[in-house]
Amino acid sequence: MPAPISVIIPTLNAGASLGPVLAAVSAALTEGLITEVIFADGGSDDDTLLIAEEVGAEVVTSPPGRGVQMAAAAREARGAWLLFLHADSVLQDGWTRAVAGHLRDVERVGYFRLAFDDTSFAARWIAGWANFRARAFGLPYGDQGLLVSRKLYDAVGGFEEIPLMEDVAIARKLRGRLRMLPAGIVTSADKYRRDGWLRRSFKNAGVLLRYRLGVSPEELAKRY
Repeated sequence: MPAPISVIIPTLNAGASLGPVLAAVSAALTEGLITEVIFADGGSDDDTLLIAEEVGAEVVTSPPGRGVQMAAAAREARGAWLLFLHADSVLQDGWTRAVAGHLRDVERVGYFRLAFDDTSFAARWIAGWANFRARAFGLPYGDQGLLVSRKLYDAVGGFEEIPLMEDVAIARKLRGRLRMLPAGIVTSADKYRRDGWLRRSFKNAGVLLRYRLGVSPEELAKRY
């Protein structure tokens, strides 16, 4: 019986961050969970494609934009389950056990408990809010990962090919089916450290609010 999961990682000049992501994923190779790793590449000109060759990952190319890239890769994926991971989000110890337990329920969608690679109070507070939002409102973001059966992914129409908010759009389609898996994922805090924790948080909240009020992802992307 083939391994059930296709891992899909959207990449765009992501070579510097891929090492820890792939190291964590490799734990599942020996456990028979992963049938393939796909780089959904948006036109990298760094060493991303060389890394794909070195680790034996498939590469699916498309115009840039996470929604576009992940939708393109999902069309080519062979697995009965799809695990979408951002290129700077690292699965933590115990994730394979949590995923294996989830595979019995093809009508539910899994995501992971978020933390940042930062020990500050702001990092812990914002991660805590993100996890609360995901549980309370059924709204995990893409940096929390997404594990969905091919059957259910196709039934809801998959990722929309939009330049922004693709994670929110698919979460809305999957509302009522989402559950936090008993495992963590650590994502990069570089954007928060660069922009400031409060400023970046308010910016993200403002983008979400405008999207919920009907502003198009294309318009939001121009200002993001």
